[in-house]
Amino acid sequence: MFDPIKTSVFELFKIGPGPSSSHTIGPMKAGYDFLQRLHQLPADSLAQGTAIRASLYGSLSATGRGHGTDRAIAAGLLGWTPESVDPAAFDDLFAREADSYPIPLGAQSIPFAKKDIHFGPVVHDFPFNNTLILRLYGGDQLLHEMEYYSVGGGFIQWKGWQEQEVTTPPFPYRSMDELKAMLAEHNLSLYELLMANEQAISGLAEDEIEARLDHIIHTMFEAVARGIQSEGTLPGGIHLERKARRVFERAKHQKKTNDRFLVFLNAYCLAASEENAAGHIVVTAPTSGASGVMPGILFLLNRHYHKSIPLLREGLMAAAAIGFLVKKNASISGAEIGCMGEVGTASAMAAALISYVNQCDIRCIEVAAEITIEHHLGMTCDPVGGYVQIPCIERNAVGGVKAYNSYLLASSGISASQKISLDRVIDVMRDTGRDMSGKYKETSQGGLALSITEC
Repeated sequence: MFDPIKTSVFELFKIGPGPSSSHTIGPMKAGYDFLQRLHQLPADSLAQGTAIRASLYGSLSATGRGHGTDRAIAAGLLGWTPESVDPAAFDDLFAREADSYPIPLGAQSIPFAKKDIHFGPVVHDFPFNNTLILRLYGGDQLLHEMEYYSVGGGFIQWKGWQEQEVTTPPFPYRSMDELKAMLAEHNLSLYELLMANEQAISGLAEDEIEARLDHIIHTMFEAVARGIQSEGTLPGGIHLERKARRVFERAKHQKKTNDRFLVFLNAYCLAASEENAAGHIVVTAPTSGASGVMPGILFLLNRHYHKSIPLLREGLMAAAAIGFLVKKNASISGAEIGCMGEVGTASAMAAALISYVNQCDIRCIEVAAEITIEHHLGMTCDPVGGYVQIPCIERNAVGGVKAYNSYLLASSGISASQKISLDRVIDVMRDTGRDMSGKYKETSQGGLALSITEC
């Protein structure tokens, strides 16, 4: 049965607080969803409620403390959403060990504290690595339960979940080969096809889509601008110093050599990624852990190469097409396939964007994305201390540089002779992720996560 991509660009690019889409945005959405479901229960059931408890499994359990998963669940239960949450208020949740928050349920409120969150086994039998169970109790009696899965990029599912019925897009595809065939058959540009599909999937008019894309771009720019102006130590036990401002200042005062633009690019990618690590507002692109690559590239193209916002908007859609393909046929979750699904995908999306805004054809765009993913294969997700800091922040900067280099390679005339297709490398990405040990999938049980004692 043909199952085309039906993901909206606004599901891939989501605005919210760092540091992790899987561990922060996903659990916040789960908490909010659970609250809405509780409000639909009969009043007599709610009146019996005495406690709400959360159980975390997989990498949510292994690294949830460093990723702020406990705060995210509390925020969702308080009725906060990723799009509108106040970062300062979010930062303050559970700032003190004894903090407790009243969750309003009907005519009463139920206190929710850290003791109500259980960090369960890392290895489990649930269908997705990042599993979260929320329960409402009345004394010892279970009144209501929901089993949620944070599947990457801030997307959530739940036990019994079925994909919401979405209008079939006018130009359906599920692979790059099918996308190229659609472009050729209907004599459309990539942007025209993606815009027509987005209108059908989201139900928004073209001008509404453009306005929302512009808001996403400006939110990315704001993250970079804050990051290159900020100094100090990032939150958490690593006590990692911010680097973006120092790198930016070095670039400003550097002689105009050929590598100066790379120093700027590094600064911009570091800046947005440090903002994510600080728990500030970023855009998942496609995840929070990889939210430095795309903003860094966009900022560079706009500020140094004077690419217009309308052109960057079109490039953002081209990048989304790559993200859709990876999400559909592999994964964008570090807990499922390691960091090749996060920074690897972000870098491939950025390579496609650079190629698009420099007027490359669809074959060149494909090759740029393929090269990037090919050279992220096997990349582990092994955050030191469970924080999205080491190696994540520098990895975003390196991913930005890889994206630019992949564009240079693809646009140098090698596209026609490239032997490996994007579809094939995405298949390899999926298979490599399945073979990868769980120690390297956001659990902080292997790799660089164990190296801090040697530093």
